[in-house]
Amino acid sequence: MITIEEQDRLTQIVHDLEANTAGEIVIVVANQAGGYRSIPLIWALLAALVTPWPLIWLTALSASRIFLIQLGVAIVLSFLLSLVNNRFALVPRVVKHARAHEAAHREFKSRGLIQTRERTGVLIYVAAAEHYAEIIADIGIAARVDQNVWNDIVHDLVTAIGEGRVAEGLDRAVQRTGSILAEHAPPRIDETNELPNRVIMI
Repeated sequence: MITIEEQDRLTQIVHDLEANTAGEIVIVVANQAGGYRSIPLIWALLAALVTPWPLIWLTALSASRIFLIQLGVAIVLSFLLSLVNNRFALVPRVVKHARAHEAAHREFKSRGLIQTRERTGVLIYVAAAEHYAEIIADIGIAARVDQNVWNDIVHDLVTAIGEGRVAEGLDRAVQRTGSILAEHAPPRIDETNELPNRVIMI
């Protein structure tokens, strides 16, 4: 998704931008937000539930034979659909985005963004496989910036992800976030770097 050189560039950008603000920017890039292992099983069981009806209507097979066919359908489909590419394709978009949204909020809490002195931490989260991005601002900055501002940055970032320009999209999102933080959370005299600047890859 992002080369080592691109990660280093983003790290340097964050470092430079944070010199002009009391805010903290954390970038988390996930290959995908979840494994979705239950989805193939759900589809396989649904297919197994439907399987007996045409056999009952159109054949003279015994109930035990139909049950064995039904079981076989469930086993074979659950295996085939569990293959990574198949599994991901079966997940509805709304489920992907819900899972990515949950993952973003977990990362926000676990990366220390709620522990900054003035509560001005901002998470830029990307789940590449889901083509999903989210910006979460802590209460110290969220109260000062309209949500539509963040939504506009996210829209451009998601567009870049969809076009395979993850690093470029993140570069632009970080620059815009840094400008917002510089305006609404100027640096303190005793400013210190409270959180790591490196891009977190998971």
